Amino acid sequence: MARYTGPVCKLCRREGVKLFLKGDKCMTKCTLERRNTRPGQHGGGRPRKASGYALQLREKQKVRRTYGVLERQFRKHFNSAARRPGKTSENLLQVLEMRLDNLVYRLGFADSRAQARQLVCHGHFAVNGRKTDIPSFIAKPNDVISVRDRAKGLEYFKVRALLLAQKGVPAWLTLNIAEMTGRVLTLPSRTDLELPFEEQMVVELYQR
Repeated sequence: MARYTGPVCKLCRREGVKLFLKGDKCMTKCTLERRNTRPGQHGGGRPRKASGYALQLREKQKVRRTYGVLERQFRKHFNSAARRPGKTSENLLQVLEMRLDNLVYRLGFADSRAQARQLVCHGHFAVNGRKTDIPSFIAKPNDVISVRDRAKGLEYFKVRALLLAQKGVPAWLTLNIAEMTGRVLTLPSRTDLELPFEEQMVVELYQR
């Protein structure tokens, strides 16, 4: 499975906005706050005026990098969203938010989406009681995401269970700390999400 393995702080600097790719660490150790310039030899130079296409492209890159999705898979998610009834932009966010790695992150089982992706790939989670190790698995309302019994004895999840009480979950999810399970109540709406991009510009880019 292809994935980005470079320094994630460089991605935030390139986009000029915090993407919270390191989770809570981004609140205290943020390279963007110390070096608010684009990466590279000429990153500190005077920025050129961006065209409409360039602005749309940057928004698409922000979405991709926020959710840790490469271009080919992102295009598949967009095509899936475009086939659904309703606004394509909101459908796209719902598809991305319902990915298993994102749900593990939203429920607080991981500090970042990258960490959540690794935990899922290692087979620590089940969906509706069935082991699922595919980060791009798309869940549905009423699906239950749970830490597998064999994983609950790991030191990581013992510590995580203590930390979960200090964190809240979005209104469209519910969490049972005692059983280390979470349930999807409904599809999220745009008002439920605080995201650093304009997803409508992604739709405009693909419809050019």
